[in-house]
Amino acid sequence: MSKSLDRPWLDQYAADAAATADVDAYPNIVAMIGEACERFGERTAYSNFGATLSYRQVGELAEQFAAWLQHAGIRQGDRVAIMLPNILAFPVACFGVQRIGAIQVNVNPLYTPRELQHQLVDSGAETIVIFAGATGALAEIIADTPVKNVIVAGLGDLTGLPIESPPVHAAFAGATQFADALQAGQGLRLQPPAISPDDLAFLQYTGGTTGLSKGAMLTHRNMVANIMQYKAFAGAVLNRPDEVIMTALPLYHIFALMVNLLSYFHLGAVNVLITNPRDLPAFVAEWSKWRVTTFTAVNTLLNGLLHTPGFDELDFSGLDVVVGGGMAVQEAVSNRWKAVTGRHINQGYGLSETSPVLTLNVIGDDTFRGSIGLPFPDTDIVLRDEQGNDVAPGEPGELCARGPQVMPGYWQRPEATAEVMTDDGFFRTGDIATMDELGYFRIVDRKKDMILVSGFNVYPNEIEAEVAAMPGVLECACIGVPDDKTGEAVRLFVVKEEPSLQAAAVEAWCRNRLTAYKIPRDIVFIDEVPKSAVGKLLRRELRDRPV
Repeated sequence: MSKSLDRPWLDQYAADAAATADVDAYPNIVAMIGEACERFGERTAYSNFGATLSYRQVGELAEQFAAWLQHAGIRQGDRVAIMLPNILAFPVACFGVQRIGAIQVNVNPLYTPRELQHQLVDSGAETIVIFAGATGALAEIIADTPVKNVIVAGLGDLTGLPIESPPVHAAFAGATQFADALQAGQGLRLQPPAISPDDLAFLQYTGGTTGLSKGAMLTHRNMVANIMQYKAFAGAVLNRPDEVIMTALPLYHIFALMVNLLSYFHLGAVNVLITNPRDLPAFVAEWSKWRVTTFTAVNTLLNGLLHTPGFDELDFSGLDVVVGGGMAVQEAVSNRWKAVTGRHINQGYGLSETSPVLTLNVIGDDTFRGSIGLPFPDTDIVLRDEQGNDVAPGEPGELCARGPQVMPGYWQRPEATAEVMTDDGFFRTGDIATMDELGYFRIVDRKKDMILVSGFNVYPNEIEAEVAAMPGVLECACIGVPDDKTGEAVRLFVVKEEPSLQAAAVEAWCRNRLTAYKIPRDIVFIDEVPKSAVGKLLRRELRDRPV
Protein backbone atom coordinates (compact mmCIF):
# COMPACT_ATOMS: atom_id res chain seq x y z
CA MET A 1 0.00 0.00 0.00
CA SER A 2 1.17 3.54 -0.63
CA LYS A 3 2.18 5.50 2.43
CA SER A 4 1.82 8.91 0.81
CA LEU A 5 -0.16 10.04 -2.17
CA ASP A 6 1.23 12.00 -5.07
CA ARG A 7 -1.08 14.08 -7.26
CA PRO A 8 0.87 14.88 -10.44
CA TRP A 9 -2.37 15.64 -12.24
CA LEU A 10 -2.86 18.91 -10.37
CA ASP A 11 -0.15 20.51 -12.52
CA GLN A 12 -2.28 19.79 -15.60
CA TYR A 13 -5.40 21.55 -14.33
CA ALA A 14 -6.65 24.57 -16.26
CA ALA A 15 -5.44 27.92 -14.92
CA ASP A 16 -8.90 28.83 -13.57
CA ALA A 17 -9.60 25.39 -12.05
CA ALA A 18 -9.32 24.77 -8.31
CA ALA A 19 -7.39 21.90 -6.71
CA THR A 20 -10.01 21.65 -4.00
CA ALA A 21 -13.78 22.13 -3.99
CA ASP A 22 -16.23 23.39 -1.40
CA VAL A 23 -17.80 19.95 -1.07
CA ASP A 24 -19.83 21.02 1.97
CA ALA A 25 -21.25 24.14 0.33
CA TYR A 26 -24.79 22.86 1.01
CA PRO A 27 -25.97 20.54 3.78
CA ASN A 28 -28.12 18.62 1.32
CA ILE A 29 -29.52 18.60 -2.22
CA VAL A 30 -32.72 20.30 -1.05
CA ALA A 31 -30.84 23.41 0.09
CA MET A 32 -28.99 23.58 -3.21
CA ILE A 33 -32.20 23.20 -5.25
CA GLY A 34 -34.04 25.75 -3.11
CA GLU A 35 -31.32 28.35 -3.57
CA ALA A 36 -31.42 27.90 -7.35
CA CYS A 37 -35.21 28.27 -7.47
CA GLU A 38 -34.95 31.52 -5.54
CA ARG A 39 -31.94 32.91 -7.33
CA PHE A 40 -33.07 32.21 -10.90
CA GLY A 41 -36.81 32.70 -10.39
CA GLU A 42 -38.48 33.33 -13.74
CA ARG A 43 -35.58 32.00 -15.81
CA THR A 44 -36.49 28.89 -17.81
CA ALA A 45 -35.33 25.74 -16.03
CA TYR A 46 -36.67 22.97 -18.27
CA SER A 47 -38.03 22.70 -21.79
CA ASN A 48 -39.74 19.62 -23.22
CA PHE A 49 -41.93 19.29 -26.33
CA GLY A 50 -41.78 23.08 -26.61
CA ALA A 51 -43.27 23.63 -23.14
CA THR A 52 -41.23 25.25 -20.37
CA LEU A 53 -41.09 25.49 -16.59
CA SER A 54 -39.35 28.32 -14.78
CA TYR A 55 -37.15 27.81 -11.72
CA ARG A 56 -39.91 29.26 -9.57
CA GLN A 57 -42.49 26.89 -11.04
CA VAL A 58 -40.25 23.86 -10.55
CA GLY A 59 -39.79 24.81 -6.89
CA GLU A 60 -43.52 25.31 -6.32
CA LEU A 61 -44.52 22.10 -8.11
CA ALA A 62 -41.89 20.09 -6.24
CA GLU A 63 -43.25 21.42 -2.94
CA GLN A 64 -46.79 20.44 -3.96
CA PHE A 65 -45.69 16.93 -4.81
CA ALA A 66 -43.68 16.69 -1.60
CA ALA A 67 -46.70 17.76 0.44
CA TRP A 68 -48.88 15.18 -1.30
CA LEU A 69 -46.32 12.42 -0.67
CA GLN A 70 -46.04 13.38 2.97
CA HIS A 71 -49.80 13.39 3.48
CA ALA A 72 -50.01 10.04 1.64
CA GLY A 73 -47.88 8.58 4.40
CA ILE A 74 -44.46 8.54 2.78
CA ARG A 75 -41.85 9.43 5.37
CA GLN A 76 -38.21 10.40 5.55
CA GLY A 77 -36.03 7.42 4.67
CA ASP A 78 -38.76 5.63 2.70
CA ARG A 79 -37.77 4.50 -0.78
CA VAL A 80 -39.66 6.00 -3.73
CA ALA A 81 -39.03 4.52 -7.17
CA ILE A 82 -39.06 6.89 -10.15
CA MET A 83 -39.51 5.10 -13.47
CA LEU A 84 -39.79 7.93 -15.99
CA PRO A 85 -38.19 8.98 -19.28
CA ASN A 86 -36.93 12.53 -19.81
CA ILE A 87 -40.18 14.45 -19.31
CA LEU A 88 -41.06 17.46 -17.17
CA ALA A 89 -42.48 15.19 -14.48
CA PHE A 90 -39.02 13.80 -13.74
CA PRO A 91 -37.34 16.84 -12.13
CA VAL A 92 -40.54 17.77 -10.28
CA ALA A 93 -40.95 14.24 -8.91
CA CYS A 94 -37.25 14.00 -8.05
CA PHE A 95 -37.12 17.31 -6.20
CA GLY A 96 -40.38 16.49 -4.41
CA VAL A 97 -39.01 13.16 -3.17
CA GLN A 98 -35.84 14.87 -1.98
CA ARG A 99 -37.80 17.55 -0.09
CA ILE A 100 -39.39 15.00 2.23
CA GLY A 101 -36.08 13.24 2.85
CA ALA A 102 -37.16 10.08 1.04
CA ILE A 103 -34.68 7.98 -0.92
CA GLN A 104 -35.12 8.00 -4.70
CA VAL A 105 -34.71 4.68 -6.49
CA ASN A 106 -33.96 5.37 -10.16
CA VAL A 107 -35.53 2.82 -12.50
CA ASN A 108 -35.14 2.39 -16.25
CA PRO A 109 -38.66 2.67 -17.79
CA LEU A 110 -37.67 0.01 -20.35
CA TYR A 111 -37.01 -2.66 -17.75
CA THR A 112 -38.65 -6.04 -18.14
CA PRO A 113 -40.96 -7.26 -15.35
CA ARG A 114 -38.21 -9.48 -13.93
CA GLU A 115 -35.68 -6.63 -13.74
CA LEU A 116 -38.24 -4.27 -12.24
CA GLN A 117 -39.32 -6.79 -9.62
CA HIS A 118 -35.78 -7.31 -8.37
CA GLN A 119 -35.17 -3.60 -7.95
CA LEU A 120 -38.48 -2.92 -6.18
CA VAL A 121 -38.11 -5.89 -3.84
CA ASP A 122 -34.46 -5.21 -3.08
CA SER A 123 -35.02 -1.52 -2.34
CA GLY A 124 -38.23 -2.11 -0.42
CA ALA A 125 -39.92 0.70 -2.35
CA GLU A 126 -43.60 1.01 -1.44
CA THR A 127 -44.21 3.95 -3.79
CA ILE A 128 -43.50 4.31 -7.49
CA VAL A 129 -43.88 7.23 -9.90
CA ILE A 130 -44.18 5.47 -13.23
CA PHE A 131 -44.52 6.36 -16.90
CA ALA A 132 -47.84 5.30 -18.39
CA GLY A 133 -46.07 3.22 -21.01
CA ALA A 134 -44.23 1.20 -18.34
CA THR A 135 -47.30 0.19 -16.33
CA GLY A 136 -47.65 -3.11 -18.20
CA ALA A 137 -44.37 -4.36 -16.73
CA LEU A 138 -45.43 -3.29 -13.24
CA ALA A 139 -48.82 -4.99 -13.57
CA GLU A 140 -47.16 -8.37 -14.09
CA ILE A 141 -45.15 -8.31 -10.86
CA ILE A 142 -46.68 -5.77 -8.48
CA ALA A 143 -48.29 -8.51 -6.36
CA ASP A 144 -44.79 -9.82 -5.60
CA THR A 145 -43.36 -6.44 -4.56
CA PRO A 146 -43.85 -4.11 -1.59
CA VAL A 147 -45.43 -1.42 -3.81
CA LYS A 148 -48.63 0.09 -2.37
CA ASN A 149 -48.74 3.55 -3.99
CA VAL A 150 -48.68 3.99 -7.78
CA ILE A 151 -48.53 7.46 -9.34
CA VAL A 152 -48.80 7.53 -13.15
CA ALA A 153 -47.24 10.26 -15.28
CA GLY A 154 -47.64 10.88 -19.00
CA LEU A 155 -45.82 12.73 -21.75
CA GLY A 156 -48.10 15.74 -21.58
CA ASP A 157 -47.97 16.30 -17.83
CA LEU A 158 -46.99 19.91 -17.00
CA THR A 159 -46.78 20.83 -20.70
CA GLY A 160 -50.34 22.08 -21.16
CA LEU A 161 -50.26 20.30 -24.50
CA PRO A 162 -52.50 17.47 -25.78
CA ILE A 163 -49.63 14.99 -26.12
CA GLU A 164 -50.87 11.43 -26.27
CA SER A 165 -49.15 8.92 -23.99
CA PRO A 166 -49.13 5.13 -24.27
CA PRO A 167 -52.20 3.62 -22.57
CA VAL A 168 -52.12 2.86 -18.86
CA HIS A 169 -52.51 -0.83 -18.04
CA ALA A 170 -56.04 -1.67 -16.95
CA ALA A 171 -54.77 -2.75 -13.53
CA PHE A 172 -53.94 0.90 -12.79
CA ALA A 173 -57.08 2.54 -14.16
CA GLY A 174 -57.76 3.90 -10.69
CA ALA A 175 -54.17 4.82 -9.82
CA THR A 176 -53.27 8.37 -8.82
CA GLN A 177 -52.40 10.59 -11.75
CA PHE A 178 -49.29 12.74 -11.29
CA ALA A 179 -51.25 15.86 -12.26
CA ASP A 180 -53.91 15.05 -9.64
CA ALA A 181 -51.28 14.58 -6.95
CA LEU A 182 -49.85 18.01 -7.76
CA GLN A 183 -53.25 19.62 -7.64
CA ALA A 184 -54.08 17.99 -4.32
CA GLY A 185 -50.72 19.07 -2.95
CA GLN A 186 -51.62 22.74 -3.45
CA GLY A 187 -53.93 22.62 -0.47
CA LEU A 188 -51.57 20.71 1.80
CA ARG A 189 -48.84 21.95 4.06
CA LEU A 190 -45.37 20.47 3.85
CA GLN A 191 -43.46 19.74 7.05
CA PRO A 192 -39.80 19.88 5.92
CA PRO A 193 -37.68 17.30 7.72
CA ALA A 194 -34.12 17.87 8.90
CA ILE A 195 -31.86 16.25 6.29
CA SER A 196 -28.23 15.62 7.20
CA PRO A 197 -25.37 15.38 4.69
CA ASP A 198 -25.01 11.67 5.46
CA ASP A 199 -28.67 10.83 4.80
CA LEU A 200 -29.26 8.80 1.65
CA ALA A 201 -30.58 10.68 -1.38
CA PHE A 202 -30.51 7.96 -4.06
CA LEU A 203 -30.24 4.23 -4.54
CA GLN A 204 -28.52 3.89 -7.89
CA TYR A 205 -28.68 0.28 -9.03
CA THR A 206 -25.67 -1.19 -10.74
CA GLY A 207 -24.84 -4.72 -11.80
CA GLY A 208 -22.23 -6.98 -10.31
CA THR A 209 -20.36 -10.20 -10.87
CA THR A 210 -23.23 -12.08 -9.25
CA GLY A 211 -25.58 -10.90 -11.98
CA LEU A 212 -27.94 -9.30 -9.46
CA SER A 213 -27.95 -5.52 -9.46
CA LYS A 214 -26.99 -3.80 -6.22
CA GLY A 215 -28.13 -0.43 -4.94
CA ALA A 216 -25.23 2.00 -4.58
CA MET A 217 -26.14 4.19 -1.60
CA LEU A 218 -25.51 7.82 -2.54
CA THR A 219 -25.77 10.40 0.22
CA HIS A 220 -26.69 14.06 -0.05
CA ARG A 221 -23.02 14.87 0.62
CA ASN A 222 -21.86 12.49 -2.13
CA MET A 223 -24.02 14.27 -4.70
CA VAL A 224 -23.34 17.83 -3.53
CA ALA A 225 -19.63 17.03 -3.46
CA ASN A 226 -19.54 15.75 -7.05
CA ILE A 227 -21.48 18.81 -8.27
CA MET A 228 -19.05 21.15 -6.54
CA GLN A 229 -16.06 19.12 -7.78
CA TYR A 230 -17.30 19.48 -11.35
CA LYS A 231 -17.76 23.21 -10.84
CA ALA A 232 -14.26 23.63 -9.37
CA PHE A 233 -12.62 21.54 -12.11
CA ALA A 234 -14.42 23.21 -15.03
CA GLY A 235 -13.68 26.76 -13.90
CA ALA A 236 -15.02 29.91 -15.55
CA VAL A 237 -16.60 28.09 -18.50
CA LEU A 238 -19.59 27.29 -16.26
CA ASN A 239 -20.16 30.86 -15.11
CA ARG A 240 -22.37 31.90 -18.04
CA PRO A 241 -25.80 33.51 -17.87
CA ASP A 242 -26.89 31.95 -21.19
CA GLU A 243 -26.17 28.28 -20.38
CA VAL A 244 -28.25 25.82 -22.40
CA ILE A 245 -27.66 22.12 -21.82
CA MET A 246 -29.09 19.50 -24.16
CA THR A 247 -30.22 16.42 -22.19
CA ALA A 248 -30.66 13.29 -24.27
CA LEU A 249 -29.06 10.93 -21.77
CA PRO A 250 -31.74 9.35 -19.54
CA LEU A 251 -32.10 11.19 -16.23
CA TYR A 252 -32.39 7.88 -14.34
CA HIS A 253 -28.74 7.24 -15.36
CA ILE A 254 -26.27 8.52 -12.76
CA PHE A 255 -24.28 10.57 -15.30
CA ALA A 256 -27.27 12.64 -16.44
CA LEU A 257 -28.68 12.73 -12.92
CA MET A 258 -25.63 14.43 -11.42
CA VAL A 259 -24.45 16.50 -14.38
CA ASN A 260 -27.57 17.45 -16.31
CA LEU A 261 -30.34 17.37 -13.72
CA LEU A 262 -28.55 18.67 -10.62
CA SER A 263 -25.34 20.47 -11.61
CA TYR A 264 -26.90 22.58 -14.33
CA PHE A 265 -29.94 23.37 -12.19
CA HIS A 266 -27.52 24.73 -9.60
CA LEU A 267 -25.89 26.78 -12.37
CA GLY A 268 -29.18 28.27 -13.63
CA ALA A 269 -29.10 26.65 -17.07
CA VAL A 270 -31.94 26.05 -19.48
CA ASN A 271 -32.23 22.27 -19.64
CA VAL A 272 -33.71 20.92 -22.88
CA LEU A 273 -35.11 17.44 -22.25
CA ILE A 274 -35.08 15.00 -25.16
CA THR A 275 -37.60 12.26 -24.49
CA ASN A 276 -36.78 10.01 -27.43
CA PRO A 277 -33.17 10.47 -28.58
CA ARG A 278 -33.51 7.47 -30.90
CA ASP A 279 -35.55 9.71 -33.21
CA LEU A 280 -32.45 11.48 -34.44
CA PRO A 281 -34.14 13.69 -37.09
CA ALA A 282 -36.53 15.03 -34.43
CA PHE A 283 -33.60 15.49 -32.06
CA VAL A 284 -31.72 17.56 -34.64
CA ALA A 285 -34.86 19.60 -35.29
CA GLU A 286 -35.15 20.39 -31.55
CA TRP A 287 -31.45 21.28 -31.32
CA SER A 288 -31.91 23.79 -34.16
CA LYS A 289 -34.16 25.88 -31.89
CA TRP A 290 -31.43 26.49 -29.30
CA ARG A 291 -27.94 27.93 -28.99
CA VAL A 292 -26.64 24.94 -27.08
CA THR A 293 -23.61 25.49 -24.84
CA THR A 294 -23.24 22.06 -23.18
CA PHE A 295 -23.97 18.54 -24.37
CA THR A 296 -23.43 15.25 -22.57
CA ALA A 297 -23.66 11.96 -24.43
CA VAL A 298 -22.27 8.50 -25.05
CA ASN A 299 -20.16 7.65 -28.08
CA THR A 300 -23.01 5.93 -29.93
CA LEU A 301 -25.28 8.96 -29.68
CA LEU A 302 -22.52 11.32 -30.76
CA ASN A 303 -21.82 9.10 -33.76
CA GLY A 304 -25.52 8.84 -34.57
CA LEU A 305 -25.93 12.62 -34.64
CA LEU A 306 -22.94 12.98 -36.94
CA HIS A 307 -24.68 10.68 -39.42
CA THR A 308 -28.03 12.48 -39.23
CA PRO A 309 -28.85 14.87 -42.11
CA GLY A 310 -28.97 18.48 -40.99
CA PHE A 311 -26.80 18.10 -37.90
CA ASP A 312 -23.77 19.62 -39.63
CA GLU A 313 -25.87 22.71 -40.44
CA LEU A 314 -26.65 23.58 -36.80
CA ASP A 315 -25.23 26.58 -34.95
CA PHE A 316 -22.35 25.38 -32.76
CA SER A 317 -20.98 28.84 -31.94
CA GLY A 318 -21.89 28.50 -28.26
CA LEU A 319 -20.99 24.85 -27.82
CA ASP A 320 -17.86 24.70 -25.69
CA VAL A 321 -18.55 21.80 -23.30
CA VAL A 322 -19.15 18.35 -24.83
CA VAL A 323 -18.67 15.52 -22.37
CA GLY A 324 -18.61 11.89 -23.42
CA GLY A 325 -19.05 9.26 -20.73
CA GLY A 326 -20.54 5.85 -20.04
CA MET A 327 -18.26 4.19 -22.61
CA ALA A 328 -15.02 4.96 -24.42
CA VAL A 329 -15.13 7.84 -26.90
CA GLN A 330 -13.67 6.63 -30.18
CA GLU A 331 -11.01 8.82 -31.74
CA ALA A 332 -12.65 8.64 -35.18
CA VAL A 333 -15.89 9.95 -33.69
CA SER A 334 -14.13 12.76 -31.82
CA ASN A 335 -12.21 13.76 -34.97
CA ARG A 336 -15.39 13.94 -37.00
CA TRP A 337 -17.16 15.79 -34.17
CA LYS A 338 -14.42 18.42 -34.25
CA ALA A 339 -14.66 18.70 -38.03
CA VAL A 340 -18.39 19.42 -37.73
CA THR A 341 -18.62 21.42 -34.49
CA GLY A 342 -15.12 22.83 -34.06
CA ARG A 343 -14.36 21.00 -30.80
CA HIS A 344 -13.20 17.60 -29.66
CA ILE A 345 -15.31 15.51 -27.28
CA ASN A 346 -14.22 15.75 -23.64
CA GLN A 347 -14.01 12.22 -22.23
CA GLY A 348 -14.66 11.44 -18.57
CA TYR A 349 -14.97 8.41 -16.32
CA GLY A 350 -17.07 7.40 -13.37
CA LEU A 351 -19.34 4.81 -11.83
CA SER A 352 -22.68 4.66 -10.03
CA GLU A 353 -20.72 4.03 -6.83
CA THR A 354 -18.87 7.35 -7.19
CA SER A 355 -21.80 9.71 -7.83
CA PRO A 356 -20.44 9.26 -10.63
CA VAL A 357 -17.50 11.35 -11.90
CA LEU A 358 -13.94 10.50 -10.89
CA THR A 359 -11.97 11.88 -13.83
CA LEU A 360 -12.41 14.27 -16.75
CA ASN A 361 -10.19 15.72 -19.42
CA VAL A 362 -9.53 19.43 -19.08
CA ILE A 363 -12.39 21.45 -20.53
CA GLY A 364 -10.94 23.80 -23.12
CA ASP A 365 -7.99 21.52 -23.91
CA ASP A 366 -8.83 20.85 -27.53
CA THR A 367 -6.78 17.68 -27.81
CA PHE A 368 -7.99 14.12 -28.17
CA ARG A 369 -5.84 12.23 -25.68
CA GLY A 370 -7.57 8.87 -25.66
CA SER A 371 -7.53 9.07 -21.88
CA ILE A 372 -10.25 9.30 -19.26
CA GLY A 373 -8.61 12.49 -18.03
CA LEU A 374 -7.45 13.77 -14.66
CA PRO A 375 -8.92 13.07 -11.21
CA PHE A 376 -11.41 15.60 -9.90
CA PRO A 377 -10.45 17.96 -7.05
CA ASP A 378 -10.24 16.19 -3.67
CA THR A 379 -10.10 12.82 -5.43
CA ASP A 380 -7.24 10.39 -4.94
CA ILE A 381 -6.64 7.60 -7.42
CA VAL A 382 -4.11 4.81 -7.04
CA LEU A 383 -3.40 1.77 -9.21
CA ARG A 384 -2.95 -1.50 -7.33
CA ASP A 385 -2.14 -5.12 -8.04
CA GLU A 386 -4.05 -8.20 -6.88
CA GLN A 387 -2.31 -8.06 -3.48
CA GLY A 388 -3.32 -4.44 -2.91
CA ASN A 389 0.14 -2.99 -3.54
CA ASP A 390 0.70 0.10 -5.65
CA VAL A 391 2.06 -0.78 -9.10
CA ALA A 392 5.20 0.75 -10.54
CA PRO A 393 4.82 3.99 -12.56
CA GLY A 394 3.48 3.28 -16.05
CA GLU A 395 2.35 -0.24 -15.12
CA PRO A 396 -1.30 -1.30 -15.28
CA GLY A 397 -3.23 -1.81 -12.06
CA GLU A 398 -6.75 -1.79 -10.72
CA LEU A 399 -8.05 1.76 -10.50
CA CYS A 400 -8.96 2.51 -6.87
CA ALA A 401 -10.53 5.82 -5.89
CA ARG A 402 -11.10 7.76 -2.70
CA GLY A 403 -12.99 11.02 -2.31
CA PRO A 404 -16.15 12.67 -0.97
CA GLN A 405 -18.17 11.38 -3.95
CA VAL A 406 -17.53 7.70 -3.12
CA MET A 407 -20.58 5.85 -1.76
CA PRO A 408 -20.66 4.52 1.82
CA GLY A 409 -21.61 1.11 0.44
CA TYR A 410 -24.26 -1.09 -1.19
CA TRP A 411 -27.82 -1.16 0.12
CA GLN A 412 -28.18 -4.03 2.63
CA ARG A 413 -25.12 -5.81 1.26
CA PRO A 414 -22.26 -5.47 3.77
CA GLU A 415 -20.36 -8.40 2.24
CA ALA A 416 -20.46 -6.85 -1.24
CA THR A 417 -19.39 -3.52 0.25
CA ALA A 418 -16.44 -5.14 2.01
CA GLU A 419 -15.33 -6.69 -1.28
CA VAL A 420 -14.95 -3.32 -3.02
CA MET A 421 -13.72 -1.08 -0.18
CA THR A 422 -10.11 -1.22 1.02
CA ASP A 423 -8.94 -0.75 4.59
CA ASP A 424 -7.63 2.72 3.74
CA GLY A 425 -10.92 3.90 2.26
CA PHE A 426 -10.45 3.32 -1.46
CA PHE A 427 -13.17 1.97 -3.75
CA ARG A 428 -11.97 -0.76 -6.07
CA THR A 429 -13.51 -0.07 -9.48
CA GLY A 430 -12.61 -3.36 -11.16
CA ASP A 431 -11.14 -1.46 -14.12
CA ILE A 432 -7.49 -1.83 -15.06
CA ALA A 433 -5.76 1.44 -15.91
CA THR A 434 -2.39 3.09 -16.43
CA MET A 435 -1.25 6.61 -15.51
CA ASP A 436 1.28 8.55 -17.56
CA GLU A 437 3.87 10.94 -16.17
CA LEU A 438 1.48 13.90 -16.43
CA GLY A 439 -1.25 12.22 -14.40
CA TYR A 440 -3.61 11.26 -17.23
CA PHE A 441 -5.31 7.89 -16.77
CA ARG A 442 -6.23 5.36 -19.43
CA ILE A 443 -8.48 2.32 -19.06
CA VAL A 444 -6.72 -0.68 -20.60
CA ASP A 445 -8.89 -3.59 -19.50
CA ARG A 446 -11.75 -4.59 -17.25
CA LYS A 447 -11.17 -6.83 -14.32
CA LYS A 448 -14.85 -7.59 -14.35
CA ASP A 449 -16.44 -9.33 -17.29
CA MET A 450 -18.86 -6.48 -17.78
CA ILE A 451 -19.93 -5.68 -21.34
CA LEU A 452 -20.55 -2.02 -22.23
CA VAL A 453 -23.37 -1.63 -24.77
CA SER A 454 -24.07 2.00 -25.74
CA GLY A 455 -22.91 3.12 -22.31
CA PHE A 456 -25.08 0.61 -20.42
CA ASN A 457 -23.55 -2.08 -18.22
CA VAL A 458 -24.40 -5.63 -19.25
CA TYR A 459 -23.33 -8.43 -16.95
CA PRO A 460 -22.78 -11.87 -18.52
CA ASN A 461 -23.98 -13.80 -15.49
CA GLU A 462 -27.44 -12.23 -15.75
CA ILE A 463 -27.85 -13.24 -19.39
CA GLU A 464 -26.39 -16.68 -18.77
CA ALA A 465 -28.76 -17.30 -15.88
CA GLU A 466 -31.77 -16.50 -18.07
CA VAL A 467 -30.65 -18.57 -21.06
CA ALA A 468 -29.59 -21.50 -18.89
CA ALA A 469 -33.21 -21.77 -17.74
CA MET A 470 -34.40 -22.26 -21.30
CA PRO A 471 -35.58 -25.76 -22.26
CA GLY A 472 -33.16 -27.30 -24.73
CA VAL A 473 -30.08 -25.42 -23.44
CA LEU A 474 -27.41 -27.44 -21.67
CA GLU A 475 -25.12 -24.53 -20.76
CA CYS A 476 -24.09 -21.17 -22.11
CA ALA A 477 -21.66 -18.29 -21.75
CA CYS A 478 -21.46 -14.79 -23.18
CA ILE A 479 -18.79 -12.21 -23.88
CA GLY A 480 -18.56 -8.71 -25.31
CA VAL A 481 -17.35 -8.21 -28.86
CA PRO A 482 -16.46 -4.93 -30.61
CA ASP A 483 -19.33 -3.26 -32.43
CA ASP A 484 -19.17 -0.14 -34.60
CA LYS A 485 -22.55 1.14 -33.49
CA THR A 486 -22.75 0.24 -29.79
CA GLY A 487 -19.11 0.01 -28.76
CA GLU A 488 -19.63 -3.56 -27.69
CA ALA A 489 -22.30 -6.17 -28.36
CA VAL A 490 -23.23 -9.39 -26.61
CA ARG A 491 -22.12 -12.67 -28.18
CA LEU A 492 -23.77 -15.73 -26.64
CA PHE A 493 -22.30 -19.23 -26.86
CA VAL A 494 -24.79 -22.06 -26.34
CA VAL A 495 -24.35 -25.80 -25.82
CA LYS A 496 -27.50 -27.60 -26.99
CA GLU A 497 -29.33 -30.19 -24.96
CA GLU A 498 -32.00 -30.42 -27.66
CA PRO A 499 -30.36 -30.85 -31.10
CA SER A 500 -33.22 -29.07 -32.90
CA LEU A 501 -32.74 -25.82 -30.92
CA GLN A 502 -32.41 -22.78 -33.21
CA ALA A 503 -30.84 -19.36 -32.66
CA ALA A 504 -34.17 -17.63 -33.33
CA ALA A 505 -35.75 -19.45 -30.40
CA VAL A 506 -32.93 -18.43 -28.08
CA GLU A 507 -33.25 -14.81 -29.21
CA ALA A 508 -37.02 -14.87 -28.63
CA TRP A 509 -36.44 -16.27 -25.14
CA CYS A 510 -34.07 -13.40 -24.38
CA ARG A 511 -36.44 -10.76 -25.75
CA ASN A 512 -39.10 -11.83 -23.26
CA ARG A 513 -36.74 -11.59 -20.30
CA LEU A 514 -34.11 -8.96 -20.98
CA THR A 515 -34.01 -5.26 -21.83
CA ALA A 516 -33.20 -4.64 -25.50
CA TYR A 517 -29.55 -3.66 -25.04
CA LYS A 518 -28.85 -6.93 -23.18
CA ILE A 519 -30.14 -9.17 -25.97
CA PRO A 520 -27.30 -11.08 -27.73
CA ARG A 521 -26.37 -9.66 -31.10
CA ASP A 522 -25.27 -13.07 -32.30
CA ILE A 523 -25.68 -16.62 -31.00
CA VAL A 524 -23.04 -19.28 -31.58
CA PHE A 525 -23.63 -22.97 -30.93
CA ILE A 526 -20.63 -24.89 -29.56
CA ASP A 527 -19.98 -28.41 -28.26
CA GLU A 528 -18.81 -27.37 -24.79
CA VAL A 529 -18.05 -24.25 -22.77
CA PRO A 530 -14.33 -24.01 -21.86
CA LYS A 531 -13.67 -24.27 -18.11
CA SER A 532 -10.72 -24.42 -15.75
CA ALA A 533 -9.81 -27.47 -13.67
CA VAL A 534 -12.08 -26.24 -10.89
CA GLY A 535 -14.98 -25.61 -13.28
CA LYS A 536 -14.54 -21.84 -13.67
CA LEU A 537 -15.72 -20.48 -16.99
CA LEU A 538 -12.80 -19.39 -19.20
CA ARG A 539 -14.13 -16.37 -21.06
CA ARG A 540 -10.70 -15.58 -22.45
CA GLU A 541 -10.81 -18.74 -24.55
CA LEU A 542 -14.20 -17.69 -25.90
CA ARG A 543 -12.85 -14.26 -26.79
CA ASP A 544 -9.96 -15.84 -28.68
CA ARG A 545 -12.21 -18.31 -30.47
CA PRO A 546 -12.71 -17.70 -34.21
CA VAL A 547 -16.37 -17.47 -35.20
